[in-house]
Amino acid sequence: MLFELRALLAYVVATDAARSGYLEAIQTANCLGKRSGKTRALTFRHLADLYALDPSLLVFRALRYFWQRDVDGQPLLAGLCAYSRDPIFRATAPFVLGTQEGATITREAMEEFIDAQEPGRFSKATLKSTAQNINSSWTQTGHLAGRIRKMRTRAVATPGTASFALLLGYVTGLRGESLFKSDFTRMLDGSFETTIELAEDASRRGWISLKRIGQVVEVLFPHLITAQEMEWLREPN
Repeated sequence: MLFELRALLAYVVATDAARSGYLEAIQTANCLGKRSGKTRALTFRHLADLYALDPSLLVFRALRYFWQRDVDGQPLLAGLCAYSRDPIFRATAPFVLGTQEGATITREAMEEFIDAQEPGRFSKATLKSTAQNINSSWTQTGHLAGRIRKMRTRAVATPGTASFALLLGYVTGLRGESLFKSDFTRMLDGSFETTIELAEDASRRGWISLKRIGQVVEVLFPHLITAQEMEWLREPN
């Protein structure tokens, strides 16, 4: 839903707008141009499921922060956020990311992979539509290309997407070099050194704080993680 997300975030300019503001923009102002109230409500629900649309939640606050600073990274930023929140999309990552560049991923192959995770969960029709939607999502993130025949391509990572991937890893408890080897940074389709370079670029821009001395790496997010959230992150599991 990259098109809808872009339109919504362009319409709701205030980065601190409450969740209700996004609901009003979609349902009352119909900023996405949906034909019926039912469709508008469904669109809001899907967007909220994927992206939260709530500035009190770090994942959405960080998404908006990098969204306005790194326009080129918007497709992958949306993909990273959806990856962190949608279990079906996340479950297909090993299949897509593990596919060799240039190889084809058919809808049928995606159906088989999804069905193998939870056999019998989806009806044949639902499995087909889910596979189509998943392949479309991976195309929007830049990991696949093609309208009908989907081919594995390399996503284009940016300083903002690297920063967002590191943040997502940070809130799961990763620190140091492990941040650059997480499932989130794997979404960037780049090497360890490339991710380091993008993070250093982001640090120079003041988006994150990165310090590297030899093999010791420290990454902090002073503009994004509140003092209260840091306390929560410090609490033992």
